[in-house]
Amino acid sequence: MEFPVINLEKLNGEERAATMAKIKCDLLDHGIEPEFLDTVERMTKGHYRKCMEQRFKEMVAGKGLENVQTEIKDLDWESTFYLRHLPESNIAQVPDLDDEYRERVSQEGLLWVKGSNLWTKVSNYPPCPKPDLIKGLRAHTDAGGIILLFQDDKVSGLQLLKDGQWIDVPPMRHSIVINLGDQLEVITNGKYEVEHRVVAQTDGTRMSIASFYNPGSDALIYPAPALVEKEAEQKKLVYPKFVFEDYMKLYAGLKSRPRNQDLKP
Repeated sequence: MEFPVINLEKLNGEERAATMAKIKCDLLDHGIEPEFLDTVERMTKGHYRKCMEQRFKEMVAGKGLENVQTEIKDLDWESTFYLRHLPESNIAQVPDLDDEYRERVSQEGLLWVKGSNLWTKVSNYPPCPKPDLIKGLRAHTDAGGIILLFQDDKVSGLQLLKDGQWIDVPPMRHSIVINLGDQLEVITNGKYEVEHRVVAQTDGTRMSIASFYNPGSDALIYPAPALVEKEAEQKKLVYPKFVFEDYMKLYAGLKSRPRNQDLKP
């Protein structure tokens, strides 16, 4: 399978319709300066080496993960921290970030749109001695709306599930990967569902910066009426209405498994 790539410059021309049809893809010519992305990548990797790498090694040693002989199903091989931008930022309270890095990652999250609920997950996936037994990030779907991912262009690992097979999402310099969360699955009445995972690698540390653009906590989520009418004619399942905050509580409780199965009638 060839992974689709969108050139955003074509949204303003005659190829707009064909370009829009490629959603769930890599974005190029997205308007973010390459120099800015290079700076964010350099500072993220530097922050990991300075502040997080040793902690991760100590965690691995403490849990005896270097010598595991059976598959680990309740742990991810990742070093990560979270930044909340909206409705209220926590960036000033996150420890070990220098001022320039705080400013850069804040800008990276806010470059695209300003919604009511926006946060960023910054992850590093160090070399793993047993990638066949420990996942970088277990298979899951994302809870929110639209996810924009800036990932390492040298170390791979991201995969998505397509027709029962795991497909590699190839690293591409200065591109942005678009992913759709559970709320878009509901709004499209199941048309778009993106289960994905990260496969750990034996060499290289993979960087990932994912910005999550979510509905407001009080948003009422339900399938678009036009899609419900169409699907009803075909006797397809229809998702119920729910409040986004309630869904997040369900998501947190079920962790790494498709949550929307619990919403279907």
